[in-house]
Amino acid sequence: MTKREGLPPLKESDATPQPSAGTEPAAAGLSGIGLVVVLVGYALSIVDASIVNVALTSISDDLHGGPAALELVVSGYGLTYALGLVLGGRLGDAFGRRRLYAYGLAAFTATSALCGLAPTIEFLVVARLLQGAAAAMLVPQVLATIQAATEGQARARAIGRYGATAALGMVVGQILGGLLVSLDVAGMGWRSVFAINVPIGVAALLAVRRVPATKADTKPGFDPAGTALFGVTMVCVLAVVVAGPDLGWPLWLWSLLAVAAVGALALVRTERALEARGGSPLLSPSVLSHPGMRRGLAAMVPFSAGFGAFLFVYALIAQGHFGLDGLASGGVLTPFAVAFFAVTLFTPRIAAALGGRIVTLGALVQGIGLLLLALVIWLGWPRPSLGLVLVGIGLFGVGAALTGPTLFRMILADVPRAQAGMGSGVLVTSQQMATALGATVGGTLYVSLDGWLSTASAAVLVLALLTCFAVTVLVISLKLPDPS
Repeated sequence: MTKREGLPPLKESDATPQPSAGTEPAAAGLSGIGLVVVLVGYALSIVDASIVNVALTSISDDLHGGPAALELVVSGYGLTYALGLVLGGRLGDAFGRRRLYAYGLAAFTATSALCGLAPTIEFLVVARLLQGAAAAMLVPQVLATIQAATEGQARARAIGRYGATAALGMVVGQILGGLLVSLDVAGMGWRSVFAINVPIGVAALLAVRRVPATKADTKPGFDPAGTALFGVTMVCVLAVVVAGPDLGWPLWLWSLLAVAAVGALALVRTERALEARGGSPLLSPSVLSHPGMRRGLAAMVPFSAGFGAFLFVYALIAQGHFGLDGLASGGVLTPFAVAFFAVTLFTPRIAAALGGRIVTLGALVQGIGLLLLALVIWLGWPRPSLGLVLVGIGLFGVGAALTGPTLFRMILADVPRAQAGMGSGVLVTSQQMATALGATVGGTLYVSLDGWLSTASAAVLVLALLTCFAVTVLVISLKLPDPS
């Protein structure tokens, strides 16, 4: 059941039963302004994952940070962000999604200001860690609010906008970061990439009451064992993904995957036992067993991995071999952004006509775009046709627009409103982990191949790998349920 609630201080409750999964009325509808407000916070969290990349040289010159510190500026944000998403979703279910969104957005705005004011590289690293934690508090509330406060075509449109925000935020981050550093606004240099969040965050906070307030009818209890096991598993996996390229993949680092596997197995057993006793697990096995979520996540992982690898490897080629700066290399992604945004406007109608086959179509178009890029690079290197490159990037954007938002809808379709926060936390965590893993694998493979093959051959082989990801999504899509 869904309740209305304001923004008073958090209060504890003695009741800790599992949230009801029964039928419950929707909250007051999510208005257009309310949707914009929650998407603004989500956009800030996505943009800040990439906007800092083009400012690293300036940060190093100003704060005298070494490679390890600069890596933490980038990866520290993603680490605390990924770690906190599931817990953030759970807290939203318990204490109110609008409340947690407001607190998270306020914390994100404050930590952005701290990043912009950082006097030392160590201060900046800590501020980025806190910024990632704040993002983890607000992001799960976005999809959870959409899930709890919309139905039918309204939900389809809202999730389409959410998907567009997710993809466009990554591209806009690179373009906007390059633009701000190039303009040197008010002599702020790299600090402007963080300072820009402050007025936007304040404006969204002033309008936050336009967001419907929803939460679970009964507050879920705390799951300390599940939380600890989930944290250990995530830290081990993230350590391999983040530190592997810089450390050269030592044997001891790979051993963390074994620890993660043991932690994951223990987590599954612990959560099943807790739910069987009538408790309230952090990750409810009954929610994760829904066909839409299980199969949708199976498709989301290769889709997000391919997306992350594409953007990362593209940046390496554009800036390393074409000599483009951050702003120019981001600008070449404009066809992706335009195509993605345009197609998401019609995705609900296409989904209504094609059903689950919209994901099949999206994967097919993505694969065609990747093959076109591989062919253009192979035949035209070192001066491939810019027009054909832009067409290939545009096709990749069309395929992503057909696939991503539809998978979001499929994954959350069977999740009860009372557990919308947990469901969205699981979804976004899987998406972020797969994106980071794809960027790491794709980047490492490209750099390794570029060391003993020609650049063109390395790029073509990586594009072939990404095509395999698209084919995997295509195969899984044949058994996906219709989006609803």
